[in-house]
Amino acid sequence: MNYSKEKVIILLDGSNFYHRLKDTEIDMKNSLLFDYKKFAEWLIRERELVEAKYFIGAVREEQGNFKSKKLMSAQTKLFTNLKRNGWKIFLGYMLKTNNTYHEKGVDVQIAVEMLAGAYENVYDTVILISSDTDLLPAIERIAKLGKKIEYVGFSHKPSLAMIANATLSKLLSKEDLAQFTFEN
Repeated sequence: MNYSKEKVIILLDGSNFYHRLKDTEIDMKNSLLFDYKKFAEWLIRERELVEAKYFIGAVREEQGNFKSKKLMSAQTKLFTNLKRNGWKIFLGYMLKTNNTYHEKGVDVQIAVEMLAGAYENVYDTVILISSDTDLLPAIERIAKLGKKIEYVGFSHKPSLAMIANATLSKLLSKEDLAQFTFEN
């Protein structure tokens, strides 16, 4: 009898992930030293990884703004690390209002990827690394299509709504994440 492995995609909300890594409860000093390949392998276990996708707002350099140049350089290094580790990158954009930046377009891209993959039968399970409850309508729809949703959040800031709507939840601790840094 031919048993095929469960097909899995990983969708990671980059901004959400980055900010949780920086929280004092995790306190990851340099997220550029994170091993995304090893992390993906740990998440999928014995299943088949179809794709790992990283979603983030693109940082743009502002004329005469040293901080924007530094942020753009760091993001370029991150993208190099992700690509080297087999991740695909999807870019939203950053909207500046009253000297504050807001990420735009990322949640929609994640929702579209979840839904398209479900309707096209690309995966059996989506591993969603985001605590953004804007994604709940898409999660509810793919669940109706018989797909599994694994919510991956952080133990110090779990999303109860995501836990309630996911098939399975995994809350990451500082100890879980420590194994994926190149510093170890």
